[in-house]
Amino acid sequence: MGSVTTKSMANGLQYVEVDTELCQARIFLQGAQIDQFQPKGQSPLLWVSAADDYQVGNGIRGGIPICWPWFGQSEIADFPQHGFARTRTWSLSSVNMQNQLAIITLSLPINHADKQYWPHDTQLKVVFELGTRLKVSLVNTNNADYPVQLTQALHTYFPTSDIHNTQVDGLAGSQYIEFGQGPFKQPHNQVAFTKETDRVYTNLQPQQIISTPEGNIIVNRDNSHSAVLWNPWIAKSQRLSRFNDNDYLSMLCLEAANVLDDKVLLQPGDSHTLITEIFWQDEVN
Repeated sequence: MGSVTTKSMANGLQYVEVDTELCQARIFLQGAQIDQFQPKGQSPLLWVSAADDYQVGNGIRGGIPICWPWFGQSEIADFPQHGFARTRTWSLSSVNMQNQLAIITLSLPINHADKQYWPHDTQLKVVFELGTRLKVSLVNTNNADYPVQLTQALHTYFPTSDIHNTQVDGLAGSQYIEFGQGPFKQPHNQVAFTKETDRVYTNLQPQQIISTPEGNIIVNRDNSHSAVLWNPWIAKSQRLSRFNDNDYLSMLCLEAANVLDDKVLLQPGDSHTLITEIFWQDEVN
């Protein structure tokens, strides 16, 4: 059946290590951030910069950071970029094995300090389903007696051996904003990378395919009509923290999101689940 164990790094960062017949994975309690996922007999599906030093208080530059309860810059000055969930320590709520799948649930306690950013009575949990595929479900519940609005993203970093020979398919019919300009209609079904790319897509169909020299990665989304496509390219790579100058050559981000017109409005008592599922197209069944 495999094993699911809790371990700690020398600096105290705790993580859950998964080793089953179907996959290997690692999930940190800080940020509820998965940084490793590899189906058995296949290549890894997540990328992490070799420059990241896994420090307390920093989100990992790779894997799947959770951006919550806002994506990007807050409308309020001095609030942390991409929210506070990715740097907080989550609680390990449950570990289950079902039909060779490891199902791991973490929840985010909202402490007194966080209430300056998020004074609302909400619950947040994330469920990881790990097999030949990785499925991540981010579940929001509004316990307040008034509506609550938020934006969020599962900021997934994907690997490639050559960004110059990597494309993303499945963008037809959508529109995007880039560098504060737009919206622009997406002219083609496919996007290749030749420069810095930082696009927020809306009206997007629920599946994209990332074509890399190693094979095709299928990216599915549910309860999400928006996504972010990002590669920092040359100049920005040199400015990013915990990121090597040439890392842009081996990664891209395609993030399941609820942003812009796709933001979440939770009525009292309602729940919303943002889902992303990723797998190699030639996965072993």
